[in-house]
Amino acid sequence: MSKTRVMIVDDHALVREGIAAFLKMSSDIEVVGEAADGIEAIEGVKKLNPDIVIMDIAMPKLGGLEALVEIKKINPDAKVLVLTQYEDKEYIKRFLKAGASGYMLKRAVGLDLLNAIKAISSGEAYLHPSIAASVIDEYVGGNKNEASEDLYEALTDREKQVLKLIAEGHTSKEIADILGISAKTAVAHQTNLSEKLDIHTRAGLIKFAITKGLIKL
Repeated sequence: MSKTRVMIVDDHALVREGIAAFLKMSSDIEVVGEAADGIEAIEGVKKLNPDIVIMDIAMPKLGGLEALVEIKKINPDAKVLVLTQYEDKEYIKRFLKAGASGYMLKRAVGLDLLNAIKAISSGEAYLHPSIAASVIDEYVGGNKNEASEDLYEALTDREKQVLKLIAEGHTSKEIADILGISAKTAVAHQTNLSEKLDIHTRAGLIKFAITKGLIKL
């Protein structure tokens, strides 16, 4: 029986090492690589072709959400398990919508992680028990107060990436370097997203990003 190939993505080396050490005790799991940010995660998926990517949300350069979008483009069959301290409904909703196969909290015990990997490997979804009820309420009951059109969802995937990097304080040149695009293209993306959101100041874009759960204060 083939092992489940797992890649671990977290900006804290001790967290990665701890998860890797725990998973290596399982005869059914092979840890094939680690990454410290979203950019490294994307490159790792290209090179290592893991079955499951265990990934944090808040990371330098590209965060978990932006990396997830790119990973699903590169390899639609790759499963992403979000492992984070954040249990905000906004985060959960966006990751599930973007194609995450599971969402669990870092306060979970090791057995929960093994169960999540097993479920996802079998083609099922996994939600940490403490957040499952809120997710069910969100999707079954719906949110009657939600606007019919979400401005954020009108942005392209690249524009969402640029928005997050702007909110983190990166310059246009830094954004270009991180995303592997020209500075001119980075500026064009910023102009386009500003027009779509009707927000024309950096402070306004940062405030919008915070309200959408893209960054934390």
